[in-house]
Amino acid sequence: MNKIVERALPAVLAIGLAVPAAAQGLKSYEPLKDPQIAKRPSQKMLVVDGKGDPGAAAQVAIATLYRVFYTLPGAKMAAPRARWPMPLTSPKSDWQGLFGLPIPDDIKSLPAGVTDARIEIWFYGEVAEILHVGPYDKEEPTVEKLMKFIADRGYVVAGPHEEEYLAGPGMVAESAKYQTIIRYQVKKK
Repeated sequence: MNKIVERALPAVLAIGLAVPAAAQGLKSYEPLKDPQIAKRPSQKMLVVDGKGDPGAAAQVAIATLYRVFYTLPGAKMAAPRARWPMPLTSPKSDWQGLFGLPIPDDIKSLPAGVTDARIEIWFYGEVAEILHVGPYDKEEPTVEKLMKFIADRGYVVAGPHEEEYLAGPGMVAESAKYQTIIRYQVKKK
C-alpha cells in the first residue's frame, strides 16, 4: 500500500463521521427551499471523474476524493459536489459525473503518485439554486420547480446540473432526510 493511501485510509473510513461536520448548520439552508438567484465566485476544486449509475459512481468517486483531500495541507471540510454535464434524461448507465471538493487557492499541485484526481476551477457567476429534501431519485419535481423559476425570471441555464450534498448517506439514516442543493449556472435571455 502506498504511503498516501496508508495515511489517508483512516480518514476515508471516517467519511461518515467527518462529513456531518460540513453539514452543521443545515438550518441556514432553509431559505433555499424556495428557488433563488445568487452570485457565486469561482472555486478551486479537487475533482474525480465518475461514470455510470450515479449511486455506484459516487461511492467510488467520493472515497477517492476524501482519500486525496485528507493529504492536502490546509484543506477544510466542506460538502461534496457533483456536476452532471449530460442531459438528466440520458440512461444512467451512460452518465458521466465530476465529483468535487473545494480546496484552498494556495494548493498548486497534488501529492506525488496521485493519478486519479486533479485540480480544476469551477466557474459560477450567477446561479439558480434550490434545496431538495429527500432521496436523490425523487429530485425531478424539485428540478422542475427550479427550471420554472429560471424561465419565469427571464434566465436560461448556462451550465451543467450541479448537486451539493449537505446531508446524505452516512450522515442521516433515512433517505427522506437527505438534503441536496441543486444548482445551475444561469444567464439572462
